[in-house]
This record gives sequence, C-alpha cells and structure tokens, in this order.
Amino acid sequence: MKIVASYNIKGGVGKTAGAVNLAYHASRQGARTLIWDLDPQGAASFYFRVKPKVKGGFSRFLRRRRHAMEAIRGTDYEGLDLLPADFSARHIDVLLARTRKPTRRLKRLMKELGKEYDVLYLDCAPSIGVGSEHLFDIADVLAVPTIPTTLSVNTLKQLKKHLARRGRRAPAVLPFFSMVDERKSMHRRICKDKRALAYDPLQARIPYSSEVERMGEHRAPLSTYAARSKPAKAYARLGDEIQAHLN
Repeated sequence: MKIVASYNIKGGVGKTAGAVNLAYHASRQGARTLIWDLDPQGAASFYFRVKPKVKGGFSRFLRRRRHAMEAIRGTDYEGLDLLPADFSARHIDVLLARTRKPTRRLKRLMKELGKEYDVLYLDCAPSIGVGSEHLFDIADVLAVPTIPTTLSVNTLKQLKKHLARRGRRAPAVLPFFSMVDERKSMHRRICKDKRALAYDPLQARIPYSSEVERMGEHRAPLSTYAARSKPAKAYARLGDEIQAHLN
C-alpha cells in the first residue's frame, strides 16, 4: 500500500480539498482507496457525510485494543472508504509521545490496512510536532499544497530544512500550487519563477475557484458535481502526476 499525506505546516492552503479530491480520483482509476481524516476538525469526514467519531478514540489503534478496520466507514463512492476523524486526535502528539515504539506500531497498522487497500491518503492537521515526525517515517509522499505567496513559499523552505536536519528517512516531497489567482501579480510571478522554491513543484496547478468552496455545500468531491470545471480537471492531472511518482 502506498501512503500519500496531504500535509502542510500552514493551515488554509487547500490541504483537505486536495486529500478528498485526490483520493476520489485514485478510486476512479481503480485503486482500492482509503482516506484517513487525521484533522480533529473533521472536514474530510464532513465532506463524505460521515460523523467524525471513532469509538475509543485514536489511542485504541496504537494500543491495539481495536482493529482499525472496525472504524472504517464506506462512502457513497465505490472503492473509496474513510477512517473518520475523532476529536481525540487533537492530542496526537501526547498520545504518540506516551506510546512505546510509536513508529513501529504505526507501521504495523499500515501493514494491516495494506491488506485491503492499494493507496492511503492522509488528511493531516496543519502542524509540525511529534505526530508529524512519525508521519514522515511512514508516508511515501508528502503532497504539499502551496499558495503562491511569499509566506507559503517560506514555509516550504522551512519544511525542507527540517527534513534535512532529521538525518533519517524522509518521504518524497511533492509541492503543488493551490488556490492560484491569475489576477494577482505575485501569484503569476511565483508560479512562473520556480527558482525561489525549495522543491520543483508538480505541473498541475489548482486555481482559486468558488467551485472548490462549494464542496461544503454539496458535501462531495468536486468531480461529482462540477466535472468539467477547471479545478476538477486540475485535480485529475495532479492525481496522475502523484501516481506516476508512486509507480
């Protein structure tokens, strides 16, 4: 099973929209897909019309008192399941810090899920801490939505420095421009001049669009109600690029 984390230190950059639409695209391509909502706000769970609640909370998976498969819920889309958010995930750093050999336990959990799924998308909370460190150890790819602004670009540089300082295995970092507004000169300039970025971005760019914001109204992936829209097509191209890196 391949693991793709939709991750950014910053919030409000299109992380959940990316996870939801990329997971949906993967399932449409025939992959047995699971999305795990690790953000205690539960936005991905909301989009899929699933109550953000896991009996016993996140810690039961780590203590192996409950199999993760018991908490998984089906979505309205064939081949796409969801492990819902739980408010206890707000304490994920504390839970992992108190757990003996947490990375080993997480890898064991991933192995169990890998028996049923081809790809796992993680919708991560915006942070960098103990939880993020273990995420870096298990993920194959970090898909990093990056708004073309100075602060977002600087955050991407901070991530690269942090991964280099860790001195151990790091996932592939695949940033992509999100919420791109071609009317803004800064957005156009940063998208055009990629030399200032810490990593080479993927080619697909997600445009700023009210269609993406309407995901909350429809509570559904973008392609289910606006398949011909520019952002829906952009997410499809982005999904294909990420899949090419996973192969």
